[in-house]
Amino acid sequence: MEPSAGDAAFMVAAVERLKNLADNPDASPLIEGVEIHEHSARIGHERVIVAGGTPDITVSDFFTVSPEPVYDAVIGNPPYIRYQDFSGTSRTIAAEAALRAGVRLSRLASSWAAFVIHSALFLKPGGRLGLVLPAELMSVNYAAPVRQFLFDNFADIQLVLFDEQVFPDAEADVVLLLADGYGQGPTGEASVRLTKNAESLASLSDEAVSWTPPTASGKWTGSLAGATALEALQALSAQDAFVGLQTWGETTLGIVTGSNKYFALSPQRVIQVGLSHSDTLPLSPPGSAHLRGLALTTQQLQRLGQEGKSTRLFYPKQPLSPAAAAYIQAGQDTGVDTAYKCRVRKVWYQVPLIPPADLLLTCMNADTPRLTTNEAKAHHLNSVHGVYLAEDHRELGCELLPLASVNSVTLLHAEIVGRAYGGGVLKLEPREADVWLTPSPDLVAANAHALRGVKDQVGTLLAAGQLLDAVQVVDDVLFHSSDGVALRYLDAVREARERMAHRRSARGASGR
Repeated sequence: MEPSAGDAAFMVAAVERLKNLADNPDASPLIEGVEIHEHSARIGHERVIVAGGTPDITVSDFFTVSPEPVYDAVIGNPPYIRYQDFSGTSRTIAAEAALRAGVRLSRLASSWAAFVIHSALFLKPGGRLGLVLPAELMSVNYAAPVRQFLFDNFADIQLVLFDEQVFPDAEADVVLLLADGYGQGPTGEASVRLTKNAESLASLSDEAVSWTPPTASGKWTGSLAGATALEALQALSAQDAFVGLQTWGETTLGIVTGSNKYFALSPQRVIQVGLSHSDTLPLSPPGSAHLRGLALTTQQLQRLGQEGKSTRLFYPKQPLSPAAAAYIQAGQDTGVDTAYKCRVRKVWYQVPLIPPADLLLTCMNADTPRLTTNEAKAHHLNSVHGVYLAEDHRELGCELLPLASVNSVTLLHAEIVGRAYGGGVLKLEPREADVWLTPSPDLVAANAHALRGVKDQVGTLLAAGQLLDAVQVVDDVLFHSSDGVALRYLDAVREARERMAHRRSARGASGR
């Protein structure tokens, strides 16, 4: 069966495959499907007949079709509708369909998640599920119940991952899920294969990497790292040499202004509209290109302002100065006050402030997330995250954590806990940053003298864009003795990070 038949591309391929397997070359395999659009179903019906099959396509919303466990295999490419557009009756019906299998999905779940669960209920005991799914299956939080369901209910799970984007126009990475032995689970591991693109599937190797996730519902992105590198991360965590960033402090989202163009001003713009210095606050400019070093200093912020970057946040004090009042009126005249985030505020032009963070964490990265000490005490927008260090770690963390985090283990773990987006960008949300492995306070303190000795060198390398050279220098400090941090794992960690970063960037390049 194909639960989202469309114009029957998968059904036609199934007919061809079944005819090749049949003893009788004149066999007409029965292929059933469900399709919500009558016109597509009609075209699909004709295509299956032409291919030599016997079609039976039900015109219906798949989620309203009561499951009968009669199929040997369910295959297809479920519709991918994001939660913003997947609402109302459609969402309710899908959620109820998943609940039949005892799976409760988040309100943030996209449509494909319920499709996976509902599709499995149509399988015979021992049946197979073959679906092309968004790569979000591997990483997003809302897919956790789907991951758990698959491991609980199937005897064998195989994942095929692609170096290049299979559907570049769709701006979504995909993974091929092959689950076998329905009703014969649970299983504790998955087999993972890598291939270049859809064309190379025909020559897919039988060799696969066996991978056991820490928990079935947890992220599956660690499968790309390999067993030795994962063993290294587990060993380092067990030694308390590397800890989640939350051990150092709290990571939070930045300020949401509602209109950065209006609220984030360059020093020249401040002068142009006549605002006084007291009408604004220091601001890390929108974006994060300026946060690729170890610190954001007052001098750097001034230089960014001289270059025309928006380093001031409009935040007028009461009573309003004449210039501030005029600027507010100008905002109203141009409709800034009607933007959603502005109009829901008690005072539309008063953005909700959060204190300047101790460290700034880049959340959208072409290479790797960066921690930068906020020496300038600048406020930050939601284009970066703020890290507020615990009191007992503040002095050491501000001085050395951005430096110590430029190491191979931390870079690898960012690839595992982060999410790859279009263009090969690696995104790190606060919840993911909490578990992101960074050198522990004890490890940093033990190597503080040596880290201070290489700080200028690393800063120079980062300024020159030589990230991996900087990583090598920090690695030489943190991994200097095998009786402390497990030096024997370092090569495997570096290879795993290079492989995962290359795959991410290759997918990004193939989608452009």
